[in-house]
Parts: sequence; C-alpha cells; structure tokens
Amino acid sequence: MFPLVRISQNENRSIYITIENQCQPDQKDFDGLSSIVTGTLFTYSNRECLTVHKFLIILGSGYTARFLLPPASRQYAHVFATSRAPDRHLNHITPDRRIRFDLTQQSTWKNISTGTDLLWCFPATPPDLVQKFAVTLDPLSRRLVVLGSTSAYEVGGLREYPPPWIDETAPIDLTKPRVQGEEFLRTNCGAIVLRVAGIYGPGRNPIDWIRTGRVSPSRNYVNLIHVADLARICLATLEHGKPGEAYNVSDGTPRTWREIHETVSQHLSSASPAAAIDQQPGKRISTVKLGESFGPIIRHRDLYAELVKIEKE
Repeated sequence: MFPLVRISQNENRSIYITIENQCQPDQKDFDGLSSIVTGTLFTYSNRECLTVHKFLIILGSGYTARFLLPPASRQYAHVFATSRAPDRHLNHITPDRRIRFDLTQQSTWKNISTGTDLLWCFPATPPDLVQKFAVTLDPLSRRLVVLGSTSAYEVGGLREYPPPWIDETAPIDLTKPRVQGEEFLRTNCGAIVLRVAGIYGPGRNPIDWIRTGRVSPSRNYVNLIHVADLARICLATLEHGKPGEAYNVSDGTPRTWREIHETVSQHLSSASPAAAIDQQPGKRISTVKLGESFGPIIRHRDLYAELVKIEKE
C-alpha cells in the first residue's frame, strides 16, 4: 500500500511532510517530492513527520558565522553568507553561497532575496541605515534574528556587590546607536534580539584577554558563552523564537575575572597581571527565559574545562 503524503507549511514557513497511514516510511516514499517542493532538501528519518527548511542568509560572516555554517546547513537546504568582500573573506565556502552585502552601500541591498530567513550577526548600526534597509525587508515572509549584546543594559553608577541579576525586563541604554538599531528591528520588523554575553571558543581565549591586559583579574563579574552553544541557540531561535522578543544568551553562570584567572592558573601557566583597584561590579545576566523557552540547550557549562581545551589546541 502506498502512503498518503500531505505537505503543509507552518507559521515559521517550515515544510511538514506527514505520512497519513501507519506504514513504516521508506526513503523511496519520498521519491519525486523534490519536484513538488522546489528548492528544499529532505532529511530522512524513521519518523512520521519530517521538518524541512528552505533558505537562510547570514548577514555578516565573522567569528560566530564560521561556527554557524555547518549546523545551519543541516537545518536549511540552502545557507548563504554575506561579506563586504566575499571573494576575500568567504573563501572557506563555495562561491555559489557567497553574497556581497554592505549596509553602507545601498546598491548591495538588492542581493538579499525576499522570503529567506535572516541571521543578523554584525552590529545593527548606524540606526538610520538600519531603518532604511529594514524597509526593503518583508517581515511577514521571513524570520529575522539579530545578535545584540548584553552591553545594551544600562547599569549606570551601580556599586552594589554582587550586582543584581539582569533579565530581559531590565532597562536598556537607548543612547547607544547599536541598541537603537536592534530595538527598531525588534519593535518594527518582528526581529528576535539575542543579547549575547562575551563569546569565546577556539581561537578566542579569555585567558589571553588577561595575559594581554585587555582585562584584569579583578572582582568584576563577566558572562560568557561558548560559540558552539551560541550557534545552537541562534538556530533554535530561528525555529522556535517568538517574534519581537529578546533573550539573554550566556552559559548562565556569571564569574569574576579573578576567579577565572585563579582557577585556570592551577592548571596552566599564565601571566599574573596586577588586579585593578578601581573596579566596576560588572553584570550578572539571567538566562531563565532562555532556558524556559528552549530547554537545556547549553552544552559547554564547564568554562574551565573548555579553557584548558582551548589552551592545548
């Protein structure tokens, strides 16, 4: 008996292929369906419902984007990356997946196709160009996720120590151009804003930040997220995030720079710069909303084990 196949599309524009009878689906059952749904890729599994995504464009192809491309290619049939100079900066991907895009050059805006999901990975600034570019987007036909920063939160002259927990309801600093751009996209285009903590991972080692004097081993609190976890969260947000929402993104455990330095020094030889005297308390970012929305998505919770791995690479 041949299975009855129904093809439908949900509000996120994911395509669902449902096997209506009780037979065990076989790969041959899907032969020819690619001619029905053009431009999609079917990932087969022994389940009665398969989810298929179409197109994703990653705006800005820096450090995070390099870790996004492999998992995104498993979730989307076609993944493209943009750069102001794609032939120079995107030689790690095939030419057919490279797109020239520069927010400051309006002639490149037409290269962003309509109907594709967008993952915005560079600072959403200057606000005036962000707003003009947003006019060219069709928020009803795409999902838009914007990578922001926890620096959006206004802490002013706060001296309380340890600092209070900051969730997504805390005041943000709308005097910052980047925050203005993010908020315009969130409130006017239904963008989902991820307020991301400090990103670390292979080739980006927080211990080096201490060694080089970029930060001191102080009592200042810092929030971090492994780049592989960030990539996973970006894709989960594209799939399940609520339009117009903001989510804090970190590993959920604020630490002080002094704690990081002292703990890692027990396992590694590292420089020991003097701690700063005049210190801000830093921030303690709450990720309760992230966990409630996406479940146990963080896999790199042991910062010190990860830093030892990075040091040994």
